[in-house]
Amino acid sequence: MLWSDPDKDVTGWGENDRGVSFTFGPDVVAKFLTRHDLDLICRAHQVVEDGYEFFAKRQLVTLFSAPNYCGEFDNAGGMMSVDETLMCSFQVSLLPVLGFFSCFCLICICTIID
Repeated sequence: MLWSDPDKDVTGWGENDRGVSFTFGPDVVAKFLTRHDLDLICRAHQVVEDGYEFFAKRQLVTLFSAPNYCGEFDNAGGMMSVDETLMCSFQVSLLPVLGFFSCFCLICICTIID
């Protein structure tokens, strides 16, 4: 799944229009989480309009922290916090900090306790 993008219209794996990786469907997310006894995948490295975006019945979230990425996208930047009970919360920023464009690339896999 590393460097691949989620696609709601794909079952299993598909070709990526970026030409450098693959896409995966909700079934791949569910299988991965079940196999590894996890509840959520947190990923980045893909622009999403609102700073964060859920996929696969909220089993995967994409974060992108750079608002107005490279001055070309009118996107918000998002940040996810996880507290000591593993409750996730989100903050969204519409303006770049000091005009600096950045993004973070991380994949974080969390287990959420019900």
